[in-house]
Amino acid sequence: MKIELTPEQLKLQEQFQKFVDKEVAPMAEQNDREERVPEDLIKKIADQGYLGSMLPVEYGGKGWDMITIGLLNEEFGRGCSSARSLLTVHGMAALGIERWGTPEQRNYWLPKMASGEIIGAFALTEPNVGSDAKSVETTAVLEDDYFILNGQKKWITMGQIANIFLLFAKCEGKPTAFIVEKCSPGFSFKPINGLIGARASMLAELKLENCRIPKGNLVGSVGTGLSHVALSCLNYGRYTIAFGCVGLGQACLKKSVQYTRKRRQFGAPLRENQLIQKMITEMVVNIKAARQLCYHAGYLKDTGDPDYIMATWIAKYFASKMINQVAGDAVQIHGANGFSREYDVERYFRDSKINEVIEGTTQMHEILIAMNAFRNI
Repeated sequence: MKIELTPEQLKLQEQFQKFVDKEVAPMAEQNDREERVPEDLIKKIADQGYLGSMLPVEYGGKGWDMITIGLLNEEFGRGCSSARSLLTVHGMAALGIERWGTPEQRNYWLPKMASGEIIGAFALTEPNVGSDAKSVETTAVLEDDYFILNGQKKWITMGQIANIFLLFAKCEGKPTAFIVEKCSPGFSFKPINGLIGARASMLAELKLENCRIPKGNLVGSVGTGLSHVALSCLNYGRYTIAFGCVGLGQACLKKSVQYTRKRRQFGAPLRENQLIQKMITEMVVNIKAARQLCYHAGYLKDTGDPDYIMATWIAKYFASKMINQVAGDAVQIHGANGFSREYDVERYFRDSKINEVIEGTTQMHEILIAMNAFRNI
C-alpha cells in the first residue's frame, strides 16, 4: 500500500500553511494570555470555509476527504492548539447532525454551521462523568411537544461561544442525543478559566434547569446517543486531535532546531552536543511515525474500511503520547529559557498534556487497543 498526497491535497496543504502562518500562529501567544480566540480570527477561519471542511457540498461544506481534513488540523495544530480545537468540536457537532439528524435538522443547521454563522460544540462530559460516558446524569423527559432537560455538563470546549450543542442526556434511562440551543429557556453557562494549557479553548460548564427544547431536536432515536451518535463523533475527534499532535510536534521540532543553531555552550553551538542530537533524532522519527499512523487511519476511512476505527484509536494514542515526549524534550533543550513565556515551547509544553485526556484518555486507549488484540491475534 502506498499513501501519497495528491496534487490537490498538496495544493490545499500549502494553502493551509500560508493561512496558519499569516493569521493563526501570530495570534497564539495572545490567545493563550487572554484565554480566548478572538471573533475576527474565527471569522477569518469561517471565511476560508474551514468550519465546513467536513460537511458535504450540498450543505455548503467543502466535502474534503479525511486526509485533507487531517492536513488542515495538522497545520492548525502547528499554529495554535486552541484554534485547532474549534475545528474538532464544531466538526463533531456538525457530523453528528449530518449522519444522524433528520432531513429538517440537516437542512436547517448544517448550512449555518458550514458558513460559520453558528458555532457548534459537543456536550458529553459532566462533573461526575468522564470516560464512563454511559453513566451521564443529565436527564431528558418528554412533556407534550418538548423535552425537559436537567443536569450539568463540564469541560465543554468552545462552550462560551457555541450557539448550539450536541448534548447527551438519559431519556427513558438510555443515553440520547439532542440539539440544544444556547438561547433555550433554562440554559445557562459559566466560563472555565485558568487551565494549564489550551487556555484559549473557551471551555464552559453548562447548566440545564428545566431546559425546554422542541421534540424535533432529538438526534437519532432514544437510546442511540452513545452507541451511534457519540461514537461516530468521537472517532472524528480522535482523528483530528491526532493530526493536531503531529502539527504541534512539528512546531516543537522547528523551535528546537532553531534554538540549537544559535545557542552556544562550552564554546560550541548546542547542535553539536550528541545528546541534543539524540533528542532531535527522536523528535524527527516519532513525529514522522505519528503522521504515518494518521495517514493510515485517514486512508482506511476514505476507502470505507471498518478497520479505520481501531486505526484511529492507535493514531490518537501514539500521537498524544508522542507530543508529550517531544514537547518535554523541547523544553529540556531550551533549558531555563524553556520555562519562560518568551519562548513558544513553554506554551507547547502546556498545550501538549490535554491531548492525553480529551476524546479518550491514554489509559482507555490502552484498554481498548489491548482488548482488540486479544480478540484478533
